Amino acid sequence: MRARVIREPGFAGETDALLARIGPVEEITDHASLLAARADPADPGLAGAPDPAVRAADLYLPARGGPVLVRLYRTPGGPRPILLWLHGGAFIGGSVGDLDHVCSRLARLSGCAVASLEYRLAPEHPFPAALHDTCDAMRWLAEHGPVLGGDGRLAAGGQSAGANLVAAACLAGRDEGDPPPARQVLCYPLLDFGQDTDSAREFDGVFLSARPGWANAAYLAGREVTPYAAPLRAASLAGLPPALVIGAGRDPLRDDARAYAARLDAAGVDVTHVEYAGTMHAFLNFCGALSAGDHAIGLIAAELREAFGEP
Repeated sequence: MRARVIREPGFAGETDALLARIGPVEEITDHASLLAARADPADPGLAGAPDPAVRAADLYLPARGGPVLVRLYRTPGGPRPILLWLHGGAFIGGSVGDLDHVCSRLARLSGCAVASLEYRLAPEHPFPAALHDTCDAMRWLAEHGPVLGGDGRLAAGGQSAGANLVAAACLAGRDEGDPPPARQVLCYPLLDFGQDTDSAREFDGVFLSARPGWANAAYLAGREVTPYAAPLRAASLAGLPPALVIGAGRDPLRDDARAYAARLDAAGVDVTHVEYAGTMHAFLNFCGALSAGDHAIGLIAAELREAFGEP
């Protein structure tokens, strides 16, 4: 395993300032509060602006639960690899609109077209609806990507709950014999529920709580927690695609990222683990305030260029 810890004092200072600015984050505990939170758009001053050199268009892909929206970002030019990307939001919130900066910059820097997926959310659509959307989008893009200007090559990545869905879709694809994506990119992944880890105890409430709560119950809806819901519980991680795992040092989920990267490595999967020591969960959502976000975007883009043999 290639492991790297990024200790940039400026990143920690920016995180301190942002946490002080936004104050305590209240946990969603009911559906009315959730709907209000969903209606509140991302602040461009915090999220960052879309890259003006990148074109974006919304379209729908077929899926077993009905058509699912993707926002496709690409620069002018010929066919290229496609990167499927999934936002975070604890399986109950988040939107493609939160990540216009992230996805447009990934498209600009990686040489990929980026397909940002608007997967179904709980509690209206509990597990496994979002996973089905992810698996179906992955399969459709693998088979029909040239329709969208792809060249037949595919990678998949996501943030937090979105990283969970990518990891779970890679597990499901392995188990069902699907061709794997060239890379899985897991940013501060949520990979289990009710964790009792050092990071969950030390950083609980730093932007995120890892305690069992309303969001987890809404997503699982009383169903058994299988490895397709909690990939850290998989009996084996052998045979999965090469992975880039990005963690945040001040994150209740920090140890999930460490544990999954270590298990991938032990299973013989090629893995790179990068931890941003002074940074909080969801830092890619705040590129307007946290320069660690754009640093990570550049790192992901470089990994994808290497994976696809691009200059």
